[in-house]
Amino acid sequence: MTKRRTPRNEEKGSSGICGGRSWVARKGRRGARRGMRRRGLRGSAAGGRGWRVKVKTRTPRNEERGSSRGSSFAEKERLGPRERKGRWRSGGRRRVRRSGGGLRVRVQCGEAVFVDECGGAASIGGACWITWTNKLQDSETSLSPFPQSVPYFFSSNFSATITPPSSHSLTTTTTMAAGAIFLSILFLLISSSAAASSPESRPQTFIVHVSKSHKPALFSSHRDWYASILPHPSALLYTYSHAAAGFSASLTADQASRLLRTPGILSVVPDQIRHLHTTHTPSFLGLSPSSPLSLNSANGDGVIIGVLDTGIWPLHPSFDDAAFPAAAADKIPAKWRGICESGKDFPAAACNRKLIGARAFYKGYESYRGRPIDETVESKSPKDTEGHGTHTASTAGGSLVTNASLFGYASGDARGLAPSAWIAAYKICWSPGCFDSDILAAFDQAVDDGVDVISLSVGASYAPPYDSDSIAIGAFAAARKGIVVSCSAGNSGPGAYTATNIAPWILTVGASTVDRDFPADVVLGDGSVHAGVSLYGGAGLPEGELLPLVYSADCGSRYCYSGYLDPVKVKGKIVLCDRGGNARVEKGASVKLAGGIGMIMANTDLEGNELLADAHLIPATMVGATEGDKIREYIQSAASPTATIQFRGTVIGEGTSPAPKVASFSSRGPNRVTPEILKPDVIAPGVNILAGWTGAAAPSDLEIDPRRVTFNIISGTSMSCPHVSGLAALLKGAHPDWSPAAIKSAMITTATTVDNAGENIKDLASGKGTTPFVYGAGHVVPNGAVSPGLIYDLNTTDYVSFLCSIGYSASRIAVIFGEPIASDACEHAAALAAGPGDLNYPSFSVVFKPKFDVVTYKRVVKNVGSSVDAVYELKVNAPTNVDVKVSPSTLVFSKESPSLAYEITFSSSVVGFSNAATQSFGFVEWSDGVHKVRSPIAVQWRQGGSVESI
Repeated sequence: MTKRRTPRNEEKGSSGICGGRSWVARKGRRGARRGMRRRGLRGSAAGGRGWRVKVKTRTPRNEERGSSRGSSFAEKERLGPRERKGRWRSGGRRRVRRSGGGLRVRVQCGEAVFVDECGGAASIGGACWITWTNKLQDSETSLSPFPQSVPYFFSSNFSATITPPSSHSLTTTTTMAAGAIFLSILFLLISSSAAASSPESRPQTFIVHVSKSHKPALFSSHRDWYASILPHPSALLYTYSHAAAGFSASLTADQASRLLRTPGILSVVPDQIRHLHTTHTPSFLGLSPSSPLSLNSANGDGVIIGVLDTGIWPLHPSFDDAAFPAAAADKIPAKWRGICESGKDFPAAACNRKLIGARAFYKGYESYRGRPIDETVESKSPKDTEGHGTHTASTAGGSLVTNASLFGYASGDARGLAPSAWIAAYKICWSPGCFDSDILAAFDQAVDDGVDVISLSVGASYAPPYDSDSIAIGAFAAARKGIVVSCSAGNSGPGAYTATNIAPWILTVGASTVDRDFPADVVLGDGSVHAGVSLYGGAGLPEGELLPLVYSADCGSRYCYSGYLDPVKVKGKIVLCDRGGNARVEKGASVKLAGGIGMIMANTDLEGNELLADAHLIPATMVGATEGDKIREYIQSAASPTATIQFRGTVIGEGTSPAPKVASFSSRGPNRVTPEILKPDVIAPGVNILAGWTGAAAPSDLEIDPRRVTFNIISGTSMSCPHVSGLAALLKGAHPDWSPAAIKSAMITTATTVDNAGENIKDLASGKGTTPFVYGAGHVVPNGAVSPGLIYDLNTTDYVSFLCSIGYSASRIAVIFGEPIASDACEHAAALAAGPGDLNYPSFSVVFKPKFDVVTYKRVVKNVGSSVDAVYELKVNAPTNVDVKVSPSTLVFSKESPSLAYEITFSSSVVGFSNAATQSFGFVEWSDGVHKVRSPIAVQWRQGGSVESI
């Protein structure tokens, strides 16, 4: 059987939210219904208050918005209010009929029952039932447990998100009456094979969080205890002792229910699938061997970067240890406890003085498969056969490689941000994605191994509550050990509330452009020239000749789906294809198979004028939405439209558009979970980034592409994250005594909001100026971060106060902490933080609500400048319609007072929210004449019904 590799740049769909639009297979509504029938599902999504269903099979590594994954490529289409007749079967229960429009959800948890338009919440004890009420037919049907799924169980008085184990999800969130708790209900689209068996009897992976102190004394280890409470010891997959407290196991729903009644069990959470969300960039960031940060940090010498990704290609020159003398092996710190895990295609000798550790985590994936990994298709070792992990690792800490390029593009010296740092690779991602149980195991191991920085370009399709987010839980344990955790914000922009990995102890990174272009311009028959970009490296189009030009929508498929273009209309011509639906490079392959000789890919309004260069199989280029509209108009108006493409290589600096700009795909705030914490934190280079690549996959990731390369150019927040991870390694090297919060503070307060032309940073999605909800504090400035002047620091007590302030109980906090906390901890924490905005964060996010038009936050800053007697004066740029007062307005530090506190009060100056803008922005800046410590301010006015803290 031939494996179908899905291209790295395949377009991406969105997670479902109540009342939204549906995604269906490209064959249309009928095809979508057939796909649902195969999964034993009937769904509908009428306008307004309906269900929104995502139909997909696999999420692309370098995701973009706008498509589902797999052999069927999706287009957007709203399902109408027509009735979808069918059955859900669960243990022989009666037929269930659901209709589009007006669905209401009733949640019964124990004795409590709540009903709401799109979800429900409760303090949960016992199993949960769901009732769907069809308001159009006045009918009601109860199902217990969830159809085609499992019941979800939580400890008494413990509230948490219901998270079924699948990447196919439908999400609804609601707010109940006063005192209620928020509940996200994710309904599964289970495969037909799973539907054939009883859901209660089908084992699946659960992550079990425990109170370690409850271990009976008769057991010599926690592992022995865990094995004793499982139905069979072989069910145990992982034990967690560093990144969390507990284990993961393969269990049936009934076994999971019984397990929860065991003393010491805090929660039982189904496994989830997460998905994968660079030579000139060091120069663009101002880094060179003689730059202040490079000199102060010795280029990261002595720092260990742990990269959790698709593994690593050990033979890549970026991981060569020639620059590390034999004595370097003796310099590896004694704290390092990692190993080089061998496999069939990964000998222990694959590691060296640069790549000092490599491991693979696959038990969650194998449990999901129900059988061992097929090693003829996937490598079970740390070896990277996808490319993503090699790219991110070499971006963060790759060694210097001269004469690096992709087909001659971006030629120069390639090196990571911290080229002297050590690399440890942890393979967590497989063909369907990255499983929470494997991610948490990798966190657990990396913390124990002794890494200094963790780089993770992986995330959920939406931001879950912190205590059900394995990445947040693992990152918290790492932060407590002094490890900086840098994560990608996601590629679901430009919509609001799309940022993921948004826990305040995570450094969340968005993506931006650099001042390097790969121009490939379209010249039309009327003489007009339209700017585009491309990395095509083969023979060009006939020089000086204009070729026939057609629009793909007139040839069978607007998105140039493979097999849908009419060869009679395409042969020998250049085809204009619309972006979206399928992989960008696959559009060119489709044109080639239909006999076309060139391709122009045009953005739609969704992508705006964002340009992403790709290594196409045929002469091809990408143009923005504005240029695309002009080309379409020309095709429609010209009697015999013609065109050619002119490839102009690499252009750096002068002659390029101002940079940085925020990528339209970059996920944005406001923070979905806790709006009082500004996310993302910063932006960094993530568009058209050259870095190392695997020798096992083509640069296009198409199976029909025989090309193999040493370096590849790709885009995503997956690329921006390792830039910041490498920067964190440099700062760790320069300031080994700084905490993760201090390193984050240094990046945030020294970030810039202007481009290299001195103008405000713009958003590629709109072409206009952007805001802190899009870029956080701004673009990182490495040489500024090494000497920030002041820092905002945080410790474990601060995070306890924060979690208490958002309503977490002691048992929920214990899940995150990995250990029990005092039952009255929140009573003591209340004196430290009146609300989540009091967390000592280096930015300000303010939420005004009716009758709450004055907000006061407290902050403490520590002087880390060279002068212990520094005096800092205040500058305030208040957001429109907001009065800002700071007390005191002068900070006078001394040897006796290295840390000082201040209060900042925000007052809405608008009478009646209906007349106010929904958002406004500004900043406060402290300066001693040498340092400028800048904190962004983002303000929202909410009138109710918005996403709240969970």
